[in-house]
Amino acid sequence: MAEGTIKRLTDKGFGFIDTGTSQDMFFHSSSLDGVSYDELREGQRVSYTEGRGPKGPRAENVKLAD
Repeated sequence: MAEGTIKRLTDKGFGFIDTGTSQDMFFHSSSLDGVSYDELREGQRVSYTEGRGPKGPRAENVKLAD
């Protein structure tokens, strides 16, 4: 699984992960695993798998990193 840092959260149930590259990774609250959207904070480390959404790459199985 890849790891990154939550860069931005919105009030609409989605956010972006700083992957350490020039491309941030989109994620939706429906892609969370073992954590609720309300528990997330900007700057937290998360792990995820890269998937494909209708608009391009997106993070799947997003959970807090150990």
